[in-house]
Amino acid sequence: MSLEALLARIEPVDDAAGRAAQAALDAKTKPRGSLGELEALAVRVAAIRGTASPGPLRSAVVVAAGDHGYAARGVSAYPQEVTGQMLANFAAGGAAINVLARQADARLVVVDAGVLHPVEHPAIRPLRLGAGTADATEGPATTRERALAGIAAGADLAAELLGEAIGVVAVGDMGIGNTTAASALCAALLPAEPEAVCGRGTGIDEEGLARKVDVVRRALAANDVVDPVGALAALGGHEIAFLVGVCLGAAAEQAVVLLDGFVTGAAALVAAQLAPDAAGRMIASHRSPEPGHALVLADLGLRPLLDLGLRLGEGSGAALALPLLDASLAVLADMATFEAAGVTDAGR
Repeated sequence: MSLEALLARIEPVDDAAGRAAQAALDAKTKPRGSLGELEALAVRVAAIRGTASPGPLRSAVVVAAGDHGYAARGVSAYPQEVTGQMLANFAAGGAAINVLARQADARLVVVDAGVLHPVEHPAIRPLRLGAGTADATEGPATTRERALAGIAAGADLAAELLGEAIGVVAVGDMGIGNTTAASALCAALLPAEPEAVCGRGTGIDEEGLARKVDVVRRALAANDVVDPVGALAALGGHEIAFLVGVCLGAAAEQAVVLLDGFVTGAAALVAAQLAPDAAGRMIASHRSPEPGHALVLADLGLRPLLDLGLRLGEGSGAALALPLLDASLAVLADMATFEAAGVTDAGR
C-alpha cells in the first residue's frame, strides 16, 4: 500500500462513542467524574475504537531496534554494540520489557529495523532497512526510499497484529544514539532549538550533553528538510521510520496506539504531521525526563498517564500503562449502575 493510500484510511475518532461511554460511566455507582483520569482514559479508548463498549482489548508491544551514525560522535554513555547485545537480551527474555510485557499479559514483538550487526533468532523479526544509518552531521542519515520502506513495513506489521484481534498496539525502541535522532527530528518538526529538546539520554554528563546539542545543530545545518518524510530520512533512524509506520497502520485500523517515551514520541510526531487525525488515536503512557518529550506531548495534545522518571525506552513505560488501560475498560464494562444496584443517584 502506498503512503498516500495509508494516510487516506486514517479518520477522526468517533466523538459520539466517547460521549456515550462518558454517559455510561456517569450512570455507575460513584460520584460523577470521581475516577478522574481513569474515566477519561476509557472515554478516549471508546472514541478510538468507535464503540461505547470497547473492552477488554488484547495488546501487543512492538519494539523496533536500529543503530545510528550519530553514535560515532560520542552522544551516548554506552558503546554502539550494546544495541545488538540488547536485541539478544530481548530474544533471551531477560530485558525489562520482557518482564513488563509478561506482567501485563501482552504479546512482545521485537523487530530488527537496522541494527549494525544483525542478531539471528526466531524471536527477532529481521525487517532490516540497512546496517545502521549514516552520520547525519555530514548528510542524510538514510534515503527517502528507505524511510518510506520502513513506514510501509511498520504499517504491514500493524495490520498483521490487528488481523490477529490485537486492539492495543504499544510501541517501544532500542538503539544507541536514538535520542539524538529523536532530538534532531523534533528540533526540525516542532520546530525547537536543539538546547530545548536534547537531554541526557542514557546518562551522559554535562560535556556529553553539550556535544549532543552541537551534533543536533550540525545535523540540522547539514540537511534540508522539506517535509516530514524528508526529515525522517535526513535526521531520524530506521527504527523510528518503522515505528512511524506502526503508528499510522494501527491508526488506520482503529487501534489504540500506546506510546512509550521520547523516541516513540518523535515517531508519533512524524506520523501526526503526515496524518493529523492519527494523533487522536494515540495515548501517552508516560512522560520521560527528556526535555523534548514534554514538548512533543504538548504538540500532540496528549496528557501522559504516568510520570515516573522513566528513561529506559524498550516500550517499558507503555507496558506499565497497560494495566491502567485494562482497568479503565473493566470499570466501563463491569461496574454496576445506580439503577441495577438499587443505589440512590444524587446526580453529582
